[in-house]
Amino acid sequence: MYGIINKAIEDLIKENFGEEKWDHILKRSGIEMDFFIGNEPYDDDITFKLAIAASEETGLSLSDVLITFGEWWVLRTCKQKYGGLMAAGGTSLKEFLQNLPVFHNRVMLIYPKLTPPEFRVSDQTEKSILIHYFSKRQGLQEFVRGLLQGLGKLYETSVDIDLIQTRNEGDNHEIYKVSW
Repeated sequence: MYGIINKAIEDLIKENFGEEKWDHILKRSGIEMDFFIGNEPYDDDITFKLAIAASEETGLSLSDVLITFGEWWVLRTCKQKYGGLMAAGGTSLKEFLQNLPVFHNRVMLIYPKLTPPEFRVSDQTEKSILIHYFSKRQGLQEFVRGLLQGLGKLYETSVDIDLIQTRNEGDNHEIYKVSW
């Protein structure tokens, strides 16, 4: 993953728990880096170690850490650093979700070494949509849930998110039902 992901985790922790907590998380994770360069790729293992250490240091479950980070990613990182890109996605939650399958095509213009997930949509109704999530990375289902929750908050739309299919149960991808 790119350094901007790890930097966003750092920012989330520092803002909500303080600099000292971040120092403890770094130490617990075993990662010996003073800073992350946003546009440089890092091994995925670093991000997972940070998330696990954050869970252990804050007392939050790993799921809660990933959900919180997903929301933070949308509401803080994306909004501040990629406002134009986010705005191009749509003017409503439904419109943004309908356009989600092409979102990472635009992101790859900024981060050419990115290995993005793939999103597909199906079963659209006036009040819900199915989001299909394909990724080579395991263990990010709750991060994606947080992203979807964050998008609901960004568009000031109350959402319910149900994980109706998962690789944890032998399927080849996750499916989320997002209702509003």
